[in-house]
This record gives sequence, C-alpha cells and structure tokens, in this order.
Amino acid sequence: MHPDSLLKLLKQVETGEVSAQQAQERLSTLPFEDLGFARIDHHRSLRTGMPEVVFAAGKTPEQTAMILERIAASGVPALATRATPAHFAAAVEMLPGARYHAAARCIVVGEAPLECKGKVAVLCAGTSDLPVAEEAAITAETFGAEVDRITDVGVAGLHRLLAAVPRIRTADVLVVCAGMEGALTSVVAGLVDVPVIAVPTSVGYGTNFGGLTALLGMLNSCSPTVTVVNIDNGFGGGFNAARIARLAAAKQE
Repeated sequence: MHPDSLLKLLKQVETGEVSAQQAQERLSTLPFEDLGFARIDHHRSLRTGMPEVVFAAGKTPEQTAMILERIAASGVPALATRATPAHFAAAVEMLPGARYHAAARCIVVGEAPLECKGKVAVLCAGTSDLPVAEEAAITAETFGAEVDRITDVGVAGLHRLLAAVPRIRTADVLVVCAGMEGALTSVVAGLVDVPVIAVPTSVGYGTNFGGLTALLGMLNSCSPTVTVVNIDNGFGGGFNAARIARLAAAKQE
C-alpha cells in the first residue's frame, strides 16, 4: 500500500465513508501476504515509498500473474521485469488492463501518479543497448518520473551526444546504458552536474566478456558522480533514478 493510499483510507474512516471493519479488511494483508509460493511485501511502499517489483524470470506465468494481481490490488503500480510473452498472456487474462513492453520485457499494471516527480534522462550508446535502456525507462516511468529517451549517442560519433547536451541538462538524474568499452558514461558525467547511474550492457565482441569490460570501465570512471549497477540491470538504473528524481522534485517544491 502506498502512503497516499493509506492516508486516503484513514481520511475515509474519519469521515465515515469507510467503516473501521472495512479498513481493517483492506489492511489485513500488511505487512505481507502469503500466497504459499511467494510472500508479497505490501508494507514496502510504506517503508520506502516504492512497491515490490516482480522478477518474472524463473517464475511460471501463473505465479507472475497472481503476484501482479495482488500488488495491483493494494493500490500501487505493479511491475514485472524480464517477462516473456507467456508471462504477459497469463497476466492480461487476470488483469485486462496489463500492458506489455516487448523491448523492455516488462509488464505494467496500473498507472503512475498523475503528477510527475522529477525528470530522468535515459541514454544509450547504440541501438543494441535499447532493451536495457527501455527497461530503465519503463521502470522510471512506472514509479512516477518523467523520462526523456536519448538513443544512439555513443562516443564513436561524439557530435551526436553533444547535440543532445541541452536536453540532457534538463534532467535531475541520468541513466547511461552502454556496452563495448562503456566509455559513454565518463564522457556524459563530465558534462552535467547531476548524478549519473551507469548501466553496463552485455553488448560487444569477445573481449567485452558479456559486459564485464564495460562494467570495469564504468567502475574505473574518473568522474566522482558516477554510480554503477550490475550488467544489463536496466531495472536497477531506472528504479534508483526515479527515487533520486523524486527527491530532487521535492526540494524544488
């Protein structure tokens, strides 16, 4: 349950719109709901401001759909990452409003808050990095951030990146997705005064070592504003970017 949802429920009890018993029933699944195969942490939104997210890989379509349904029922946006078309088929049967983002391999149920909380720019070095970048973008949007997608701005053609600098500088936080040697992160971090979250991708030839070369390059960036998440972890980049953007927006209010 999101803090805003809890506050609304308490006000409804106060005005008599909802009875104490009805409120108790809605809160009965806190702090977690046991489905037998999963224990859903409904209390997470109250503790951290962000709900639990479903990692669909390794879960059956039916398990994924059931978890999404229970998260959405608690009044928060529900997100599943690394989801296949089979996962989505099961989800949309149970939740007709579910949406599948094929490039990002994400299922989204519900809507983000109407008011955007900060701005995230998601950059990717090449078109091959787009699946990871889209996972980051969809994640950030699901949790209320405005997202600007800036694609194919790798360092092999630096003029492409420089042309996008005015857009980049309007963001509260950047997510930079790059494979090969991962150089884009350091270049971008030297152009802005906001946090940069680096996402190494497994894109590249043999000595890319499945993203390890990009990961090490980003970890060794000379820019102190760079923070690095795991290889191909677009979700981690987008999730943390949304949190940073939210904090930045709160300071501007």
